[in-house]
Amino acid sequence: MTLPWLVADIGGTNARFGLVTEPGGRPEAVAVLAGAEHDGLPGAVAAYLADHAGGVRPGAACVAIAGPVEGDRYRLTNAGWTGSVRDLGIPDAWLLNDFEALAMSLPHLDGEDLAALGGPDPGDGVKAVLGPGTGLGVGGLVPSAGGWVPIPGEGGHVTAPVLDERDHEIVRALRADGLDHVVAEHLLSGPGLSRLHRGLALVHGTDAPRLPAAEIVARMDDTLCAETVEVFCAMLGTFAGNVALTLGARGGVYLGGGVLPRIVERVRSSDFRRRFEATPTLNDYLSGIATTLIVAPQPALVGAAAWLDQRLSDMEYA
Repeated sequence: MTLPWLVADIGGTNARFGLVTEPGGRPEAVAVLAGAEHDGLPGAVAAYLADHAGGVRPGAACVAIAGPVEGDRYRLTNAGWTGSVRDLGIPDAWLLNDFEALAMSLPHLDGEDLAALGGPDPGDGVKAVLGPGTGLGVGGLVPSAGGWVPIPGEGGHVTAPVLDERDHEIVRALRADGLDHVVAEHLLSGPGLSRLHRGLALVHGTDAPRLPAAEIVARMDDTLCAETVEVFCAMLGTFAGNVALTLGARGGVYLGGGVLPRIVERVRSSDFRRRFEATPTLNDYLSGIATTLIVAPQPALVGAAAWLDQRLSDMEYA
């Protein structure tokens, strides 16, 4: 296929783009565009190519979408963009769920791209990836004879991972406050961090202002903000353990998203790993699984490039 190739990671807040200029290469000319400044994916792609890529015409594209993908059609879960990848006018263009792309990045990340959070070194088996950002994404990666196979999912919408009495009190308070059915994404995401802060304030009977996630993680000298991050990390550990058990992720559980890279040391010193291993029958199984935080700046673009390279190689030799 004619080079360069376009890769994209389209989230509920930002649209990230890059160009692959050689097979097996990492994305170049990376740019992040605010989704709210564009009325849809075709407009955002056109703006990126004109303003950041010298007006090139890509010969192929892989676009990762934060939401369900059906064939050539997409719908962003936390934004209003819908349509078909064919509308981009690129000869060969494919869609992935954003966590499929993030999963595909895992074999290509090492060194400073990753921060260990406990357990042994990651193995070569099935891998899981999850991450709190605008929403809560989940995906998997399965080794096969033909390369890696990413598995999309909507695991962020499972029931909230409550374990101890404080967790239950928070969920009860949020339900009484108008949130009828509390799912994992309601608590384990950027907006979820704000809901946890609100829930803890209700539990403690404190008249606290509603704070955005960025302000909560920046105010660790505030008792309620510090407790909010503590609960967030603990619940995330339970959720990650559930994902590991569901997928049989002996090759490691990886955490991504936009929230965690800001609080790496907080996650390490939190109850995350203990809650990850806390199961009455399979704690030995979980203690043998590595947990690793992705700190690379644009890993989903790396994964989209890897998927596109693998796909086009398969087509070439088919």
